[in-house]
Amino acid sequence: MVSAPRILVVDDDPTVRDVMRRYLSRAGYEVTVRADGEAAMAEISAKPPDLVVLDLMLPGLSGLEVCEELRRHSSIPVIMLTALGEEEDRVAGLETGADDYVTKPFSPRELVLRVGSVLRRSAGPPDPRPAGTVTDGDLSIDLDARRVSLRGRELSLTTREFDLLAYFVRHPGQVFRRPELLERVWGWSFGDQSTVTVHVRRLREKLETDPVHPRRLATVWGVGYRYDPQEPVC
Repeated sequence: MVSAPRILVVDDDPTVRDVMRRYLSRAGYEVTVRADGEAAMAEISAKPPDLVVLDLMLPGLSGLEVCEELRRHSSIPVIMLTALGEEEDRVAGLETGADDYVTKPFSPRELVLRVGSVLRRSAGPPDPRPAGTVTDGDLSIDLDARRVSLRGRELSLTTREFDLLAYFVRHPGQVFRRPELLERVWGWSFGDQSTVTVHVRRLREKLETDPVHPRRLATVWGVGYRYDPQEPVC
């Protein structure tokens, strides 16, 4: 019997914690709740969850600090909860390594859908085409194992970073607008396009020798982004 995915909810508001716990439990997830960053890190260390729903504003260790610490040694998906209209907070969460975000006040049903979307993407390839390994010179992407190595060194990518890179390498030389990438990689028909910008920037920092002058992930000004292979993709 397959066990239910484990979700860790971290929020200092007991009402919000209870609402998220009830809705996620009804959706079939095993839910653990914690009220602060220190308790969250202790829970993650003791029994790593399949996904963390993490409030940005926490007493003591903040949500950003928890996410940053988590990203040092883990690729567990993170959905960040941020205040409505605080774009800087959303961007900061994505730059720290969050896979997705939901703004407060939020619809519990939307949160459940976002959790399911992130878990599906973390469990398999981003589209139904045949998987395998894609190689571009010194860059290797194992689509089955969801592993990426550059010059023989394995890179630590978040779920969304991997999905975005996998989509780019499967469509070399094609230009994609941010709304297209948001729909095809994130599965959102609407949303904050800065999500794409931040993830491209983070990929460049991990892939490019000089992120300011990228060779692989090119910006097509006024249009979007394009993946330029360094060698024939195979």
